[in-house]
Amino acid sequence: MRPRLSRSLVSVMLASAITLTGCSTAADGDTRSGQPRAGGTLRLGLDYDPVCLDPQQSALGQSLDIGRQVVDSLTDQDPRTGKTVPWLATSWKSDKRATRFTFTLRPEVTFSDGEPLDAKALKANFDAVHRLAAASSRGAVYLSGYRETRIDGPLTATVIFSTPNAQFLRGTSTVSLGLLSPRSLARTPQERCTGEIRGTGPFTLGTYRANTSVTLNRRPGYDWGSPLWARPGGAYLKSVEYRVVPENTTRSGSLSSGQLDVATAVAPQDTERFTGGGFALLRRTGPGVGLALYVNSARPALSDVRVRRALQKGIDREAIAATFLSSPKLAASSVLSSTTPDYTDLGTHLGHDPAGAKRLLDAAGWRPGPDGIRVKDGEQLRLDAVFVRQQSLELVQQQLKEIGVRLELRPLTISRFPQVLGSGKYDLSLQSANRADPDVLTTVFADQSPVSDRALRADLNRASASADDAERERIFGLAQTRLVDDAHVLPLNEVEVTVARSDRVHGLGLDASNRLLLQDTWIG
Repeated sequence: MRPRLSRSLVSVMLASAITLTGCSTAADGDTRSGQPRAGGTLRLGLDYDPVCLDPQQSALGQSLDIGRQVVDSLTDQDPRTGKTVPWLATSWKSDKRATRFTFTLRPEVTFSDGEPLDAKALKANFDAVHRLAAASSRGAVYLSGYRETRIDGPLTATVIFSTPNAQFLRGTSTVSLGLLSPRSLARTPQERCTGEIRGTGPFTLGTYRANTSVTLNRRPGYDWGSPLWARPGGAYLKSVEYRVVPENTTRSGSLSSGQLDVATAVAPQDTERFTGGGFALLRRTGPGVGLALYVNSARPALSDVRVRRALQKGIDREAIAATFLSSPKLAASSVLSSTTPDYTDLGTHLGHDPAGAKRLLDAAGWRPGPDGIRVKDGEQLRLDAVFVRQQSLELVQQQLKEIGVRLELRPLTISRFPQVLGSGKYDLSLQSANRADPDVLTTVFADQSPVSDRALRADLNRASASADDAERERIFGLAQTRLVDDAHVLPLNEVEVTVARSDRVHGLGLDASNRLLLQDTWIG
């Protein structure tokens, strides 16, 4: 029966989450055009290779979108209200300190390799994520302070933490804490990355050809979907083919010519062509940390808060949003996007003030050199920014040059990017982090980025540990202000993720973290 009532590297700004508006689990709500039909293969274009298909290890949006079809979660999060609802767990309870969480599992659920979902399997999953540690890009953060999972009965288990962990329950709705079969967990991390994983989800992994394609197949007998889905039983689609098409123009052209049914990460200049005429364009601002330059304040020049604040004032966010997104309204107004719970509007703190920026640099001892680039102790104020997709950085480069800062752009491959972040040998990094929870601030700025303010990191950890909603909101609000005012992060713009689809495609959906959902999708 359907339940009555969902220290590691953060995801880089590569993720092409497919998002859209609608009424039920953010589905596109166009089933009025006909009755749903079973069968068919959905051809979906990705802008990047998923690299690692194991959602417990990967933080890349493409991988998590695929994993969401294969792996179910203990709970789900309503994208409209933020409320946590049952899924594979029919019920749960926690102590007042948020150190113990007891889950009762839905009976008769199986992994696609035939193993049962029971308390032993639940324990095996949380133990495995804990062992992965830094290799678990997000799951290990949700399990901060994990001590053990105690088996209380065949379908009941208690997850125990040594310190309060209020973010854990909401984390159980994410695909990063989605459940894999014990046989999958026995595989090596590399084997799991290449597709040796089995979940309880409505699809199973078929083939993975690196940098080319990933296929999924409908799982027969599936009947335990999230209560937020329109269809709790098996998927309509017979199969899904993800095709890796990095070039924006090629991906859009493939949709126009009928070679693809869905194209993700549609470029702003291509949006008009998919409004009508047999296509539909779907948009939604993603929750979490928007597109931003994370500041490595361990670097000599950036250890001076006056330099960091000058960079903050030197950036014209409205010009960036107007130029690259065709909408000044998407200019960043905080470190969190406006769709994230507990977002604090800091738009007045992020105004473009080049004169103020120059005064700060003067006060910090950086004087204009012959070519306009500032100099101190014989060294130019030269910074580098690492990125995988540079997006608006050329304009940022021009804006910072106006205040006397030379910004050098250093492109990296997907695999090289986390290595450079781990080495600390960079000044700025272009990233974002998609998550419908203010705890993303703790994940990014307390656990991962080199924020120099220890008190700020401690406050973020305290907010994530607190079970008091009002206290969490207060601390996260103050933290957003300090992150911006002390320029530990340079917000650029909100991320309006887009997808274009043929009007033959119906029922696309996404979860609260903007992970693509294909359970209700059908081809007319």
